Amino acid sequence: MAVLLTDLTADQLTSLIDQATERRKLLKKRKPIAVVRRKLEAAAAESGYSVAELFGAGARPASSPPKKSGSQAGAKVAAKYRNPAAPDQTWSGRGLKPIWLRDAMAQCGAKLEDFLI
Repeated sequence: MAVLLTDLTADQLTSLIDQATERRKLLKKRKPIAVVRRKLEAAAAESGYSVAELFGAGARPASSPPKKSGSQAGAKVAAKYRNPAAPDQTWSGRGLKPIWLRDAMAQCGAKLEDFLI
C-alpha cells in the first residue's frame, strides 16, 4: 500500500499514525509464524493427526517451502509446431525454440508459422 504523504492533511496524517501504531502493537504481540506452525503440528501429532488432515490439502508443514501460485504451474501444453522432416519432434511454443526448429529456420529461411500444426 503506497500512500503519498504530501497529499494528506494534518488530520489524515494523525489518523494514519494512529492506525500504524495500533498495527505495530498487534504485530509485536504475535509470535513468529514458524513457532505457531510447530506448535500446531506438535498438537496435531500428539492427537494422531496431521495438519493436512485437520485443515485440508492446502495446509503445509513448517519445513516445506511455499508453493508457486497459479493453477497452470507445471501443466502440459499441446504442441503447436511440428518438424516436417521428423513428425515426432514437436514444440508447444513455450520456452526456448528447440534446436531442430532453429536449424530448420536458418537453413531454409522458413518462418515460424511454416511449422504450425
